[in-house]
Amino acid sequence: MLDPELLERITARRAELDEVEEQLVSQLAEVRAERDELAVAERVLERMTGQLAEERACARPMPGQVGGRAVMLIPHREPGVEEHSLLWDYQRIITAVRQAAGAVMAREVGEIVGVDVSVQSKRQPLRGKLVRLVDRGWLRKLPDGRFTTRL
Repeated sequence: MLDPELLERITARRAELDEVEEQLVSQLAEVRAERDELAVAERVLERMTGQLAEERACARPMPGQVGGRAVMLIPHREPGVEEHSLLWDYQRIITAVRQAAGAVMAREVGEIVGVDVSVQSKRQPLRGKLVRLVDRGWLRKLPDGRFTTRL
């Protein structure tokens, strides 16, 4: 004959284990769902990274139209494109940066090319031209904001 107290303890323990099992099954389902979401996120990230890389490789400023022909005022620096293809004021800026003893701030370039650097509204267009030359590969901008010629 079986001891009723022992049977009651076994039944209680089985109920505890069933409850733990339900919790673990629920947790396992949550873990699997999150892993599936991460796999989807990873695929989306890979696809988006590839698309962004393609877009960046193709992203170049669109040339303007002059006399029905496409022209770019500041061409990209590439083999075969000489500095003399730039507009005169851009050539002066590059010459000023090249003649400086080292990397220069926009204010110093302005002083060399004859821009009134005491007035910010006169410096900003010069800074814009410097940044445009950086974007097209003619100059290099250092992290501290100074400009230098590319090597």
